[in-house]
Amino acid sequence: MENFFQVKSYGKKAGKERAEENTDLQPWVEKYRPKTIDDVSAQEHIVAVLSKTLSSKNLPHMLFYGPPGTGKTSTILALARQLFGPDNFRNRVLELNASDERGISIVREKIKNFARQTPRAEVGVSSDGRTYPCPPYKIIILDEADSMTQDAQAALRRIMENHARITRFCLVCNYVTRIIEPLASRCSKFRFKPLDPAATTARLQHIATAEKVAAPPPVISALISASSGDLRRAITYLQSIARLHSASSTETEIVPEDVQEIAGVVPDEVVKGFARSLGVDVQSDDEDIEMDGDSERPRGFDAIRRKVRDFMLEGFSASQIISQLHDLIVLHPTLTARQKAKCALAMAEADKALCDGADEELWILEVAVRVHRAVLA
Repeated sequence: MENFFQVKSYGKKAGKERAEENTDLQPWVEKYRPKTIDDVSAQEHIVAVLSKTLSSKNLPHMLFYGPPGTGKTSTILALARQLFGPDNFRNRVLELNASDERGISIVREKIKNFARQTPRAEVGVSSDGRTYPCPPYKIIILDEADSMTQDAQAALRRIMENHARITRFCLVCNYVTRIIEPLASRCSKFRFKPLDPAATTARLQHIATAEKVAAPPPVISALISASSGDLRRAITYLQSIARLHSASSTETEIVPEDVQEIAGVVPDEVVKGFARSLGVDVQSDDEDIEMDGDSERPRGFDAIRRKVRDFMLEGFSASQIISQLHDLIVLHPTLTARQKAKCALAMAEADKALCDGADEELWILEVAVRVHRAVLA
């Protein structure tokens, strides 16, 4: 008998250790996903409205839209967990990614079958000892709903009407204009704003502290800049950098250049050097770099072509180059509005051509020549 209890105790301990290992092996995006809607960052208005809805237990059909990485999916998952608890979450919530399963057949089969099932009356007390509202309906979450076909969205409209008493729908998308109007009119709309730098900084610092990663403010700023307001992407970059440094044999401090390397962003000094070669007056941030006025002074088409060729041999993405050059020129303090407009027009045409599969080097050269002309005009 004594041996039995020892084995049982050891089994519990081993199970707990495996659970901790699984948590350690999780992507940080999942590990630090908000557990409650109060944990959602920088969406105060939406959190306030959903908190009142949570207390009343009466949830409408919902449409969450906004840029990627702003907390749309995390918010509805946290709300569902607070409504049903861990025991009833699996049989009360159906989560589908509509970008993969977007045809009318999935609406007629999987979604319709789940929506028509009447949920069982559940006791609100969960295995964790907490009491959950557990209202008498289910939730269907359709992520990337703007990828659904028009026919699938039209078929979904009828299901939402017929089974509204026992099923609530939450459509999650980036572009609300791609949701048909009859479907959007049946939902309460919640617009998720891009995260402000303060909220993103606080979240990244919290994760870095919890994971014991030394991330100084310049690194956090570089993460925010490289992710363009996408918190999910910023957390992924932070985890990649932490893993890279933990695997290296030499202990080195994390620097902003590491972020740019992981994110595939062109280093700032490289973009500024390219802009200077086109005649844009840009100062270097690195005081150690001695500026030679003759070395980067534009000398006509042949010099620009050589510069573009050297630039492309580095293997940088043409779209990324245009994006960063655009930001540098549009925010430039001394260029005129006419000069900026000419440069922006050239970059817009290049972006369209690159999306259609045009040659990257030729269009970077086209942009470089037109920027050079606009700046010297």
